[in-house]
Amino acid sequence: MRNIILSILGILLIVGSYFFAKHLINTKTKPKPVPAKVVKTVFIDTVLNKTIPIVIPANGSLIAKRRVELYSEVQGVFKSGSPLFKPGQEYRKGEALIRIDASEYYASVQSSKSNLYNSIAAIMPDLKLDFPEVFQKWQSYLNGFDLSNTTPKLPEMTSEKENYFITGRGIVSSYYSVKNLEQRLAKYNIRAPFSGILTQALATEGSLIRSGQKLGEFIDPSIYEMEVALSKTYASLLKVGETVVLNNLENTESYTGIVSRVNGSIDATTQTITAFIEVKNDNLKEGMYLEANLNAKEESEAIEIDRNLLLESQQIYVVKDSLLDVIDVKPVYFSETKVVLKNIPNGTIILKKAVPGAYAGMLVKPFQDNQDRKDKQ
Repeated sequence: MRNIILSILGILLIVGSYFFAKHLINTKTKPKPVPAKVVKTVFIDTVLNKTIPIVIPANGSLIAKRRVELYSEVQGVFKSGSPLFKPGQEYRKGEALIRIDASEYYASVQSSKSNLYNSIAAIMPDLKLDFPEVFQKWQSYLNGFDLSNTTPKLPEMTSEKENYFITGRGIVSSYYSVKNLEQRLAKYNIRAPFSGILTQALATEGSLIRSGQKLGEFIDPSIYEMEVALSKTYASLLKVGETVVLNNLENTESYTGIVSRVNGSIDATTQTITAFIEVKNDNLKEGMYLEANLNAKEESEAIEIDRNLLLESQQIYVVKDSLLDVIDVKPVYFSETKVVLKNIPNGTIILKKAVPGAYAGMLVKPFQDNQDRKDKQ
């Protein structure tokens, strides 16, 4: 009996211990971990509003401002001459670029001029009898008529009868036929319209030239233009006469040009406006690729910061009492990497570099380099 009672007490003790331990586990409170306070170090800058120049970047290739594509309007054999018709050859204004053999055509012109002379000579007896008052001027015209020179202008007809008489003999029509032939004869010699250099030669001496055939290109190497396409948003900023700094791709040389022309229409396809920059320099060559920085205008009371510091809500982060905050700003110009802002009071402390995961109320500490510490000491 005693053993039974002891067994029952042992079982009750074990069951009670189990429920007591379970109660202790359920009532035990775990202390919540206290997060460590993280203070990020940030780069800051103090706002000082000033006048910011709006510089528009652009690029393009140089093209000679004065250039001529040479075409033949007549047919014949390309005559050899000096200097040779080769790329790189320089010519002075008025110097013959191309001479085409015109001996056959020249003979027909001389024949027409001779016929005109004979026609006038044939009416001289009638003029002396019927129009003695105009005989002398026509006689002077014949005396000055030289087949080796350009046909002189016909004497001015002073009366209606004289006009009818001369026109009725076919003198006027013969004269204009001769002048037409002389104009075409002049096209057998192509002369330099200005002093320049030959950049392309598509024909050689001795070859047969056909009417409408392209013969080459001739440019003035003393002045060039660069055509640049800019966004239509800059249309109101571009001004003719503005100075432009041009740089080559290696940034080893710079040149100064001016905006010579601005297109009055916007390209409907690309929504861009075309501007032309004129530049002079002995080191420039046609086809050179340059980069330009156009000074469109100046924005007063503004600052310039990196674009990644501007939030989508048109706000930027500022530092107030070691905490980040945001303020509204007014962007006035965007470049590829920078943005010009207004409406920021002087003395405002802003971020100089973007902070990953930044938010308003974030605890920060301004970065101080060794030089800053020395200045404070």
